[in-house]
Amino acid sequence: MAHAFRFCPSCSTELQPTESLEDGGLKTRLRCPACQWTHWNNPTPVLAAIIECADQGGRVLLARNAAWSGRMFALITGFMEAGETPEEGITREVAEETNLEVLSLDLIGVYDFQRMNQVIIAYHALARGEVRLSPELAEYKLYAPEDLVCWPAGTGYALAAWLRRRGIEPRFMDLPRRG
Repeated sequence: MAHAFRFCPSCSTELQPTESLEDGGLKTRLRCPACQWTHWNNPTPVLAAIIECADQGGRVLLARNAAWSGRMFALITGFMEAGETPEEGITREVAEETNLEVLSLDLIGVYDFQRMNQVIIAYHALARGEVRLSPELAEYKLYAPEDLVCWPAGTGYALAAWLRRRGIEPRFMDLPRRG
């Protein structure tokens, strides 16, 4: 099992795989033999927004992350900060990454993204304003809802659910399989 932690963040001792009986059965977790700190490796909540631009005829904004190779455009996503609700977090992320003002939010659903050990909380965000991207985004495109093509992964499934709610049968792209 792959882990980001090798050493205890409390005392710097090398972590050891340790089996223990928990409510869900036998689990292997990384544990510090010196101070008993445990790396639980729980999924991280990630917020996502399907941004419908109120002053762009209801078109949907998808953006390309500056760190991504290729030409993939996706939803605006980000991590919650301590002390904020998911709604406050996605409103902040939309403002930080696109400069848009969120007018209303509607929860689309919660999606599994095990490849990144994440749980995605996806919202439809009706927003307005002039798009100005943060440095972490390279470019954006605006799409009519009926022209959107979903991807077969966490946020792509959220986009498909939103399209179905609008009476649009989603189309999915074929992605190359990972080794």
